Amino acid sequence: MLSSAASSVGLPSIIYQAPRAPIVPAQPAGVNPQLFQKAKAALDMHRIAARDFIGVVDFSLPSSERRFHVVDLRNGQVESYRVAHGQGSDPDHSGYLERFSNDFGSHATSNGTYTTGEYYDGKYGLSMKTNGLDWSNSNADPRAIVIHNAWYAEPETLAAHGKLGRSQGCFAFSRDDQWKVMHRLGGGRMIFADKVHQA
Repeated sequence: MLSSAASSVGLPSIIYQAPRAPIVPAQPAGVNPQLFQKAKAALDMHRIAARDFIGVVDFSLPSSERRFHVVDLRNGQVESYRVAHGQGSDPDHSGYLERFSNDFGSHATSNGTYTTGEYYDGKYGLSMKTNGLDWSNSNADPRAIVIHNAWYAEPETLAAHGKLGRSQGCFAFSRDDQWKVMHRLGGGRMIFADKVHQA
């Protein structure tokens, strides 16, 4: 069930299915081309029904940068946000993701293809579950890898430390950005997260 809080602010229903739309052939500005091509391939491979907005997360970039890209596939427009990564992915707290893990108890970020799931009220208020579709993130639901807001992802943390804090593997945003992301990507839309290695 869609919570009353989600419904009252106009967030997409979990049963919403967007009509298929042509994927914009042009490279969206500000998104790594290699990563975007991988995201488009994942969209087709997993037969994702909702094809208006997708999330593309470039974990090659540090947490201080806007690396969570929401791409409108109908016109190529991009909205970019800062997002935290897991403690287990950055044990030295450098601000850079060093490794991925799908293991229970790793507190690490997992790479791969996700779809957004149901809303729920949790520790950080209204949050949104995710489903992992690849071997590399298949434990996303049982590990409770979700979209939520956190104090350590607010602008004040970045201003004080030059980087965001770390999650336990979740996609953690500032409160304002979390709502914007959920508004665009709710209803079973795809998120593709990875780290590209350039020569």
